[in-house]
Amino acid sequence: MSMPAETPYRIEPTRLETVPEVISDLVAELAAATARLDRALNPRTAASLADLVRIMNTYYSNLIEGHNTRPRDIERAIRGDFAADRERRNLQVEALGHIRVQREIDKQAVAGTLSEPASSEYLRWLHREFYRDAAPEQLRIRGNGPPFAMTPGEWRSRPDHDVAVGRHVPPASAHVEEFMTYFESHYKLEPLGKSARILAIPTAHHRFNFIHPFPDGNGRVSRLMSHAMAHRAGIGAHGLWSISRGLARGLDSRVEYRRMMDLADSPREGDLDGRGNLSQHALAEFVHWFLRICLDQVSFMSRLFDLDTLMQRLRTLVERSGTLKPESARLLEEALLRGEVERGEMPRLTGLPERSARRVFNDVLEAGLLGSDTPKGPVSLRLPADTVDVLFPRLFPEA
Repeated sequence: MSMPAETPYRIEPTRLETVPEVISDLVAELAAATARLDRALNPRTAASLADLVRIMNTYYSNLIEGHNTRPRDIERAIRGDFAADRERRNLQVEALGHIRVQREIDKQAVAGTLSEPASSEYLRWLHREFYRDAAPEQLRIRGNGPPFAMTPGEWRSRPDHDVAVGRHVPPASAHVEEFMTYFESHYKLEPLGKSARILAIPTAHHRFNFIHPFPDGNGRVSRLMSHAMAHRAGIGAHGLWSISRGLARGLDSRVEYRRMMDLADSPREGDLDGRGNLSQHALAEFVHWFLRICLDQVSFMSRLFDLDTLMQRLRTLVERSGTLKPESARLLEEALLRGEVERGEMPRLTGLPERSARRVFNDVLEAGLLGSDTPKGPVSLRLPADTVDVLFPRLFPEA
């Protein structure tokens, strides 16, 4: 018997009652693929590459929202170089917020301090941090009434916060707190095994957006939550892959994400379609699609970050630069393989006298391809946005 529409039962089923073999196989394949990606690179090199992945993640997350923020504009924002045009500046601030939050998620994962990503406290933190530096006009939202100022980190709570999302009408604002308490209790990862944790990522992603707990920014928060859940599920791979790229591109079409989210909104169809308010069959289709998206992105990034391929592309980058000496390639290859290179090793690595080796090293530093956390400390690989076309073709095809 169905329950009243405005009870948390409305988001049931919150997980698959039975897991089809094709989905179980995908879970195992995804776990194995992320483990290989996790081991493929030196951790310090992986951390440098993760910086680029955050820009990619932000670019595609913005694209899903209809905001085409160019990668170079995002990189300029990271350096504090904001556009004079207010609209472009706001998009840069928005991108910077996404990168800042994802970087903190990745740091928490490395430190072992990552909280339950689906908890109310964590989700409010994600929303609050994302909008921390937003301009007043970015917080001006129209719901079921006149525009109002959204408070970052606060659920919908008033009738004027109610909104329709396409054909979907989320729970009324008065019930959001109750729904989110229910959501948290059903998507806590701590008691689950690895496979169940992985399966929770797509189901939580949809059900969070179904509830639509914040006046705005729910899509962005759901993608950041999924990123954090991937870390907690053991498939984060140093932050070297992005669900946002997959959701924005789909497997065959860019409209798949919206279509599959709509499908998962489908109500239950008869006694053979699970025991919840929503369709179990539709949820299984969504989970299958979502996991295929994840595996596709992990496979794509694994090919992109293949060591032999990367070393060849670093050599190509040096050849095309017009300013870097051929010996520069050796420095970049060593940084790629070892993670960090001591400054005193430059003569040995280049095979040049100390003064010549220093000039080669300084040129690479000037190009932004090597960098250091301290003025005299070891250097590691850096990847400016203007190197992406050579090093990582097809990463930003829409840019």
